[in-house]
Amino acid sequence: MSWPAVAAAQAADATARVPFFVAARCVGSVSRAHLGALRAWPAHVTIADAGVALVAEDRDAALAEMHKALRAQGLIRAWRDESFPLLDRDTREPLALMERAAARFWGTLTLGAHLNGFVAGADGRPQRLWIAQRSFTKPTDPGLFDNLVGGGVPAGQSPFEALVREAMEEAGLAPAALQPARPGRVLRLHRDIAEGRQLEDLHAWDLALPPDWAPHNHDGEVAGFRLLPVADALALAAGDTMTVDAALVTLDFGLRHGLFAPAEAAAIGAALFACAV
Repeated sequence: MSWPAVAAAQAADATARVPFFVAARCVGSVSRAHLGALRAWPAHVTIADAGVALVAEDRDAALAEMHKALRAQGLIRAWRDESFPLLDRDTREPLALMERAAARFWGTLTLGAHLNGFVAGADGRPQRLWIAQRSFTKPTDPGLFDNLVGGGVPAGQSPFEALVREAMEEAGLAPAALQPARPGRVLRLHRDIAEGRQLEDLHAWDLALPPDWAPHNHDGEVAGFRLLPVADALALAAGDTMTVDAALVTLDFGLRHGLFAPAEAAAIGAALFACAV
């Protein structure tokens, strides 16, 4: 059996991009097709065979100036007006602040926070799983299925802090309700997408929810919710109607909770191993 999300998670063309350096650290990559546009800022970036380096003393201001122009040229898409950290991809040290959408242009590391909200059966094992459908007006992946909660981690927040915030906004879960949540694995996406290169570490938590609880969206980013038998939720994740990140998180949830048959568990485990951080 094949899983489109697993294949997509590592679908990156190494020849199409060059390394991107900040403070002598390789933090991302830049499309070769965009090097000409970047030559407009010789005081901010240097371009050589080895890659592109951000050399401006005021990194935040230089990035903001370039991003405004690159957005006008259509090279930075799905603008969000959200500040994300430009992270060292090995240490996660923040090296600058920049617009969220620009991370895909530079191929820099972002963090995601996801929640598997499930209802357990009498034996305590997950029986049903809450699945959200993204709003059809979302700038990325409109209308696709998603985890109960999922979002990016902005500057100044940890993945769990972002999860707590997103849980209230997206599903109406109060902060106290998140305290029993148990962390799962961290999975890495490294793939080419329409906006550039997505390099993202997905942090996931599992939360058992009461059978009579129902989510309520407050930020307009969710079109609706479904409480599905786990087999149906895993079938969604195995197809192509769920976001790649949510599908990985859901498949890993099934793997960790022993919801696959042994042969299938071995296959999906081997496939997901390439995505584990």
